[in-house]
Amino acid sequence: MDGGTGSARLRPPNNTLDRRVIGWWRTQWLLLTAVPVAVLAVLGTLVVPARPWLLLSAGVLAVLGTATAVFLPLWWFRVHRWEVTGDAVYVRTGFFWQEWRIAPMSRIQTVDTVRGPLEQAFRLATVIVTTASSKGAVKIEGLDHELAAELAERLTLMTRATPGDAT
Repeated sequence: MDGGTGSARLRPPNNTLDRRVIGWWRTQWLLLTAVPVAVLAVLGTLVVPARPWLLLSAGVLAVLGTATAVFLPLWWFRVHRWEVTGDAVYVRTGFFWQEWRIAPMSRIQTVDTVRGPLEQAFRLATVIVTTASSKGAVKIEGLDHELAAELAERLTLMTRATPGDAT
């Protein structure tokens, strides 16, 4: 709040994600790229008469996918931010198309922690804050799994103590 005048000033959230999220994002991207590359390579090898353009397409896709996996996660790490205050949960993502998500404590309905197989391998977790918003849940991805558990517990206690009907 601005000195008691009642006008709120939006500022970037303070917290960054865990650095391991970079490896998690890279692995996801490489797995996503590997499937079409493998299909194109197998087809290019097995189809008779040979179709070299399939092998070339596989190579181009592999190079582009690898370059994307190297650079995009670094960029995403720089722009993803989150913060929890006594009033709300704040998440900011994106660079060109920035998205700010704010979930007031009084509107929070559930707080969940999710850990998929890759997240578990990287010791990461996602905290999902569900509200009555038509936009959907607020997600904080790429947190250390212990921090995520502590955050979920803290948010649960905070929302329980916050007046309001969460609808």
